[in-house]
Amino acid sequence: MSRHVAIVTDSTAYLPPQTMERHGITAVPLTVVLGDQALEEGTEISARSLAQALQKRRSVTTSRPSPEVFAAHYREVAAEGATGIVSLHLSAELSGTYEAALLAAREAPVPVRVVDTGMIAMALGFCAVAAAEAARADCGLDEVVAAAEKRASGTSAYFYVDTLDYLRRGGRIGAARALLGSALAVKPLLELSGGRIEPREKVRTASKAIARLEEIAAERAGRAVVDIAVHHLAAAERADTLAGHLRGRVPGLADLHVSEVGAVIGAHTGPGLLGVVVSQR
Repeated sequence: MSRHVAIVTDSTAYLPPQTMERHGITAVPLTVVLGDQALEEGTEISARSLAQALQKRRSVTTSRPSPEVFAAHYREVAAEGATGIVSLHLSAELSGTYEAALLAAREAPVPVRVVDTGMIAMALGFCAVAAAEAARADCGLDEVVAAAEKRASGTSAYFYVDTLDYLRRGGRIGAARALLGSALAVKPLLELSGGRIEPREKVRTASKAIARLEEIAAERAGRAVVDIAVHHLAAAERADTLAGHLRGRVPGLADLHVSEVGAVIGAHTGPGLLGVVVSQR
């Protein structure tokens, strides 16, 4: 009997819908709390609505899915024929999503392997795709997890924010807190390291910071075969320009995705975010 390992992730992976459908990946939504409204990311609140709320300085917070939501999702996936599930999630340093999935996995009707990828956004998405490709090749749970972890080890995420204020408010700033004292004088470049948001460099102007972001991404890619994702929030023109430059600078570029982040990550970074994920195949 053929094994069927299903791949589950969460809404912060920001995979294009057609990619999720092609690979059979499903996502459990995180929640954005806007004022007194709790809204599911991806279906009940758009990135544009989130950016407008932030610009008006409305109260915005985020929350993980409950274990009960995960449990219901696992039951549904099992009912559709899965004999095992690999559940891949954003960094446990940034969210309680991983812990909620672990709790739900204990009661699932089929074996569930829950993985803290240490990633966010398409850095997580690329891990989910790697896992789905292994599952399609009829690999078992351990092999599917190994494929995702291997992809994570070769993936880096860098980003520019107009201000550290949103990260500070959300408590996600980590060691980048050291930049706060000079935040008015610099435009910070940050990176994901060890699952945490860490300072990378301080640059004096937005234009120089974005140019440096391009250089860092191109250097990280080198001549390897890589997939790249360019993310933004309310900065589509900047993102398109950056993506165009990377197309010309990365000789081993396989796939290039350009997308606006969803409301959960947007709530912690604010409008003007520009991010690059470089993932080695």
